[in-house]
Amino acid sequence: MKAIAVFPARREVMLIEQKEPVITQPDQVKLRMLEVGICGTDKEICSFAYGTPPAGSDYLLIGHEALGEVIEVGAAVTQLAPGDLVVPTVRRPCPHERCRSCRAGHQDFCETEDFTERGIKGTHGYLAEFVVDEAQYMNRVPQHLREVAVLVEPLTIAEKAEYQLYKLMQRRPPWIDPTLSERAQGRGHTALVLGAGPVGLLGAMALRAREFETFIYSRGQVPNPQSEVAQAIGATYFSSQVLPTSQLTTHTGPIDLVYEAVGHSPLMFEVLRALGPNGIYVLTGIPGWPTLIEADFAALFRDMVLKNQVVLGTVNAGAHDFGAAIMDLEIFYQRWPDAVRALLAERTPIEQAVERILGWPAGIKSVISFQR
Repeated sequence: MKAIAVFPARREVMLIEQKEPVITQPDQVKLRMLEVGICGTDKEICSFAYGTPPAGSDYLLIGHEALGEVIEVGAAVTQLAPGDLVVPTVRRPCPHERCRSCRAGHQDFCETEDFTERGIKGTHGYLAEFVVDEAQYMNRVPQHLREVAVLVEPLTIAEKAEYQLYKLMQRRPPWIDPTLSERAQGRGHTALVLGAGPVGLLGAMALRAREFETFIYSRGQVPNPQSEVAQAIGATYFSSQVLPTSQLTTHTGPIDLVYEAVGHSPLMFEVLRALGPNGIYVLTGIPGWPTLIEADFAALFRDMVLKNQVVLGTVNAGAHDFGAAIMDLEIFYQRWPDAVRALLAERTPIEQAVERILGWPAGIKSVISFQR
């Protein structure tokens, strides 16, 4: 079968042929891969910034934003059947008994950092024609979401942030009106999304679904595909090339929530200074190369204390977040079908995957497809 492998020691990324995997344990399932999304993590692995092959292997099969079809199940698997569509959970628990999070099934909060991640750290990923995996980490997706289900994994980033966010919002009673439905809890509040990549736009959709007044702040000038998606979902798009961060609040008013999805440390820092009183700043991006930032940190910390602000870092996602992402994606697809489809403008066959990963993205979200 065909697969995409990274050889860190040789600094090579290539299409390889290897034996098709087979089920060896009763709790496993075999998947025919349908689509795999490409994100910044994959690009960084392919630039050899990180990425760890499994023990005893000199290469790592990449790909973690996956959609597969179950084609075979082990003897002990009862919750899945051939023909089911599934999105796998990426992170797997560490082996240490002292890790309370992993032992409780919340490996996205692993305390030892000795976890594995499919396609990233210590375990092969999904950018292959067939994969064998454990059934317990599969998340079933409705068949009618087949066209867009590859977006589930990147949406889990926003879902995990939101799950934590609403607990934090309860520290300030006016944030939560018990008479409102769960989907109206953001009514009357302002959210700023940093970055208009897939994670940012999916986060913006989640915020709009909760009735936040939502602004998206990104580099590209209007018009562009990202600004068109923003308009379609009822968000307002600003270009950082036109509107400097120092003038943001003159257009947005007080910012109650910042959802950062850009990973550019100077911008992350500048916008932090625009966060309003009682505001919450959610960090999801991971900055790349070190950047020197000149700042008065004493003034920054003073403002954070005096304004009751919260800065929250969040990474990866757990089973709850995958379930929430599947439900929300269905809502987005019903409410804004063209906007959701616009994130997936082009699919690339695996034979051209290396060129796509190392080159420019195809549309907003690059997807490798195994269409047959």
